[in-house]
Amino acid sequence: MRLPVVNLKELEDALSEPSYNVLQSMSRLKGDIMVLGVAGKMGPSLARMAKRASDAAGVQRRIIGVSRFTHAEQQQQLNDWGIETIACDLLNPAALEQLPEIPNIIYMAGMKFGSTGNESATWMMNTVLPAFVCRKFATSKIVAFSTGNVYGLVPPTKPSVETDTPNPVGEYAMSCLGRERVFEYHCKKYQTSVALVRLNYACDLRYGVLVDLAQKVFAGEPIDVGMACFNTIWQGDANAMALSCFAQLDNTPIGTPLTINVTGRDILNVRDACEKLGMRLGKKPTFTGKESDTAILSNSSRACELFGEPVVSTEELIEWVGDWIVLGGETLNKPTHFESRTGTF
Repeated sequence: MRLPVVNLKELEDALSEPSYNVLQSMSRLKGDIMVLGVAGKMGPSLARMAKRASDAAGVQRRIIGVSRFTHAEQQQQLNDWGIETIACDLLNPAALEQLPEIPNIIYMAGMKFGSTGNESATWMMNTVLPAFVCRKFATSKIVAFSTGNVYGLVPPTKPSVETDTPNPVGEYAMSCLGRERVFEYHCKKYQTSVALVRLNYACDLRYGVLVDLAQKVFAGEPIDVGMACFNTIWQGDANAMALSCFAQLDNTPIGTPLTINVTGRDILNVRDACEKLGMRLGKKPTFTGKESDTAILSNSSRACELFGEPVVSTEELIEWVGDWIVLGGETLNKPTHFESRTGTF
């Protein structure tokens, strides 16, 4: 399939295009939406998707993005898309308290990269901040991003499902399970409506596991196959499923968090993915290491049943990433470190 975008504007348009389910969810949802931690890799396109879907549904709604905004151009871009922005250090309780009362919250704040060696900040960001947010927005609907890392390593024949007992490896994954438990506590005690989105791994054309692999293949670097398998999903599909959780919360029993694995249907083999990328890149991949019989893998059947299949297939995504690298498309230089088996990031 031909790469559908050739520049950053077209890529941003594609990433923020709302699905049918998002249009339906935004048409029924009452009230404004606030995205906490909007300035990450996924936040801008998610906020814009919510804005585009609300406009298309004829719903007048404020979409508000909150972040420290260390890069002013990102705040300006959101403003240009019609998204209000508030500069705020969420870890400052006084600043958090000054945020407006909003009925629908997307929680995207968190710390992963750099967590090793800075464990105290990781726990503060991933576990303590959610308690502050839950107290502030106790009566709001909250869709909170989490990670499939909370499950730990499993065999490819049995990818993790939402009812599996978490078995996190490393302090990052442990702190993410702590984040979930804090949201669960407030959901049960204060009847806060919460969805937990266990994501792995979103892929833009500028970052993601496939981008990591494509860059190494293109550069002639050997690929470590120790983490032999992985899941991935087009970032637009991941954001669409997260936004669609708002509608599903209306059908979730009070006092029970809605937990959803968000990823692609397929379990991809690293060697196979690199061979396919190599065909697009005109390069022959080389490998190092030995395949392990476990990996971080999730079963996304429940999400697909609730929200529909991803619009972009993994085969298409592999082709798009390969073509983007050949074109010299911009990348974020933010590797996923998905190959880490010790939970260090």
